[in-house]
Amino acid sequence: MTILAKTIGFEVVKQLLKQTQPYKFILGVRDTTLGKTKAAYDALQYDAGTHSVTILSLELSDLRSFAQQALEKLGEENLDYLILNAALAKDVEPVGPHGSKWCEAYVVNHLSQHYLIHLLRAKLTASRSRIVFVSSGAVVYPPTKFIQFLGTHYWRRQLKDTGCTVVAVAPGFIPLTGLSRHTDMKFSMDMPNAKTVEDAGFMRNDLPADPEQILLYTGKWLPKDVYSMSLDTELQDKWCPSKDEIEKEAGLSS
Repeated sequence: MTILAKTIGFEVVKQLLKQTQPYKFILGVRDTTLGKTKAAYDALQYDAGTHSVTILSLELSDLRSFAQQALEKLGEENLDYLILNAALAKDVEPVGPHGSKWCEAYVVNHLSQHYLIHLLRAKLTASRSRIVFVSSGAVVYPPTKFIQFLGTHYWRRQLKDTGCTVVAVAPGFIPLTGLSRHTDMKFSMDMPNAKTVEDAGFMRNDLPADPEQILLYTGKWLPKDVYSMSLDTELQDKWCPSKDEIEKEAGLSS
């Protein structure tokens, strides 16, 4: 989970830290924001006797290291929730991150999250985890977020007999998350349908009976005919490579 201050991920954790039920958080953060993130959590002054917060470095070039550290931290405990809310809106550059043939937005918004689930799959299935993809209805970066949504469907199919629950949540238009920092776009709370980060951080826990109805948009489960194109299983498979395929393309040794 990306957890900079003013992000939805940060707000979700902040609200849960106020509860009396104990939570154990393992959070992934890019190295460039590690110090700011730790300071933001220290400022919350949560009850460390009830909750624990572990902040790990998470770099796109070394997701395996993050996954290993997270698994070691969990030990025999379950991984109850995996929230995937990293997002990037950025113009396409000639070369992707770390020499990848894919643009950075695709790597951040889909491929890295997809690969992380591969790495954590055994723990997720053993824990009967709930996996939450933070989606979007915005027109700012629809191609890569649509592919991420294909991945949500893919993992719902792959994990359907394991007890895992896979959903996508699109909280709405949240101007103050910093998503547009790599673009010329300027967002403000004066814009139509704008919501605060605090409002976006609230979640609901009911699930529709139809397993393909998996998109919670601004607090409501959308009918699947709204996103019928994403139900194409061949399209889902095309954009959801295996763990071996990802590692081979990236030149990673087993």
